[in-house]
Amino acid sequence: MKVYQTNEIRNISLLGNSGSGKTTLVEAMLFESGAIKRKGTVEGKNTVSDYFPVEQEYGYSVFPTVVCAEWLDKKLNIIDCPGSDDFIGGAITSMEVTDQVVILLNAQYGVEVGTQNHFRYSEKAHKPVIFLVNQLDTEKSDFEKTVEQLKENYGNKVVLVQYPVNVGPNFNAVIDVLKQKMYRWKPEGGAPEILDIPEDQKEKSAELYNALLEAAAENDEALMDKYFEQGTLTEEEMREGIRKGLAQRDMFPVFCVCAGRSMGVRRLMEFLGNVVLPPNKMPNPVDKEGTEVAPNPNGPTSLFVFKTSVEPHIGEVSYFKVMSGVVKEGDDLTNVTRNDGKERISQLFCVAGQNRTKVEQLVAGDIGATVKFKDTRTGNTLDAKGCTYEFSTIKYPDPKYRRAIKPVNNGEEEKLSELLTRMHEEDPTWIVEQSKELKQTIIHGQGEFHLRTLKWRLENNDKMPIQFLEPKIPYRETITKSARADYRHKKQSGGAGQFGEVHLIVEPYVEGVPTQDVYKFNGQEFKISVRDTQEIPLEWGGKLVFVNSIVGGAIDARFLPAILKGLMDRMEQGPLTGSYARDVRVIVYDGKMHPVDSNEISFRLAGRNAFAQAFKAAGPKLLEPVYDVEVLVPSDRMGDVMSDLQGRRAVIMGMHSEKGFEKLSAKVPLKELSSYSTTLSSLSGGRASFTMKFASYELCPMDVQEKLLKEYEATQQDKD
Repeated sequence: MKVYQTNEIRNISLLGNSGSGKTTLVEAMLFESGAIKRKGTVEGKNTVSDYFPVEQEYGYSVFPTVVCAEWLDKKLNIIDCPGSDDFIGGAITSMEVTDQVVILLNAQYGVEVGTQNHFRYSEKAHKPVIFLVNQLDTEKSDFEKTVEQLKENYGNKVVLVQYPVNVGPNFNAVIDVLKQKMYRWKPEGGAPEILDIPEDQKEKSAELYNALLEAAAENDEALMDKYFEQGTLTEEEMREGIRKGLAQRDMFPVFCVCAGRSMGVRRLMEFLGNVVLPPNKMPNPVDKEGTEVAPNPNGPTSLFVFKTSVEPHIGEVSYFKVMSGVVKEGDDLTNVTRNDGKERISQLFCVAGQNRTKVEQLVAGDIGATVKFKDTRTGNTLDAKGCTYEFSTIKYPDPKYRRAIKPVNNGEEEKLSELLTRMHEEDPTWIVEQSKELKQTIIHGQGEFHLRTLKWRLENNDKMPIQFLEPKIPYRETITKSARADYRHKKQSGGAGQFGEVHLIVEPYVEGVPTQDVYKFNGQEFKISVRDTQEIPLEWGGKLVFVNSIVGGAIDARFLPAILKGLMDRMEQGPLTGSYARDVRVIVYDGKMHPVDSNEISFRLAGRNAFAQAFKAAGPKLLEPVYDVEVLVPSDRMGDVMSDLQGRRAVIMGMHSEKGFEKLSAKVPLKELSSYSTTLSSLSGGRASFTMKFASYELCPMDVQEKLLKEYEATQQDKD
């Protein structure tokens, strides 16, 4: 493969709902460009894109696949992204390193929730969008309805560049509004006949041509002036207007394709090569310091590694974009993200799935791959000597499905940990948490399918049988009123003994509320004279405030740190359920020492036990984590979804219509969200999606708290 210059490169993300035909389209593009000699099929498990065993097993894309095709002296770098919302990380990764988004729609279903989600992410990434309507040869395809839905959702920026002459099993022709020609294919597809527009289509095509002409002219003042003067524009001038409209997201062109029969594929590639902007004509990316980095081949060499995969017979393959300069085989680069580690580029490849073509060099704006990096990971930046660019790691949505994971066979915990770390490198939306609090390894993901895929890979690729368990909930304990307690720790067993006595008061800690001067318990007053206050922010949220109110030297100051350690012992394992405690003020106001037997361990134990007694008397309550949940659901499934949420103790915060969908906002306890992604998919026929984000800790209802207390007491009795 020749070395392509920056202005000859086009970087494209291919997005679309599951079942829209992305993998089939990529296969057709590679075949038409001559990159492959024979088209594979998803059913035949022999496509270039879905080449991982898990993808072939389930019949859907799991990872974004990088492919390149040469067409009309342009290099099209295409990233075929998974369609399922469970694998949204692939789409987000892809848009980070590409300049154009093509969203594929299934003409049978029109705008789906996946279309909405992908468009929303393209909006956040400020990427131009082309809509491509596929599967026009199916019985239920409805092009007009699909276009109507696109315009309902995205307004008049949706402009037809092509429309089909007929849809359904007899589909074989489209009118190209820009070219003012009809493209007609033989049953096997491929190169079309290019014909004049038939008489019965001239009126419709003329109307759409004028709409496209106006849309193109609107994006450039000079073109608009020329359009007013002459009433028309040349094809090249229209291309320039479309180019600018795309870049500004003021125009969303619509094309037609039948990927399965290679119809419309060549014209699509021609448009991508001629109209889509190269990297050096797009806004420059910025590094962590906010410095613009132009994709200049004459600049310093800098690479951004956006994907890592472990592939059979090869090992680790790292995919990168050349952000600046030129990279060649044998180059020595510095990993500025990981403590300036050195890496050598041993080999350079252009890739099409698992097919790799060696190249001598890649220039700024291009996408490629290499192998055998020592210590470079996804999201790292590699720079040549003297270059200091460092690019931010990619931000992904918060996870919304979690399971505890453990190996079936004892003794394989370390091996499992290594495998999970590697899998996180391949898909950063698989998040591994070693929870000291819950004493579980928690794996977080985007949905049940997402984690099921991880399980399949562990068990089939790595021969590691694992089991998923219901994860524990990270409850918190706190108090609702003041209480006091004292505890004497005394132990004598020959020689020096142990003695420590601590008197303390506990009360709820509220920011800005000071310690009282006098507390009353059972008719007795306790006067407080604050000598010292320590505010200790807790790792798990909230605070412990430790107040020293000792007078008369009842407890030596050297024992106060030991008392504090005892308090922290119980804060880390709360008296109610063993959960972390938070937002407590503890006032140590009295105690006793022994001149010989008092030591740190004595006061640590005395403080811990006094705190436990006072905590239990202070109206203890359990707090549960509550999440902000947003659900995007088709209007006809709204009632079922609403009823289900209410059954999950949800507090509905609001709802509004959003272009054929309803958006529900609610606060929902984490305990009730355990299998929500599966239920929502079932209720909506896979047409709804949701996001969840931690909001706050709120008081548990009494019935939930009592049940948890009984369960905890039972486990403690079992231990005894």
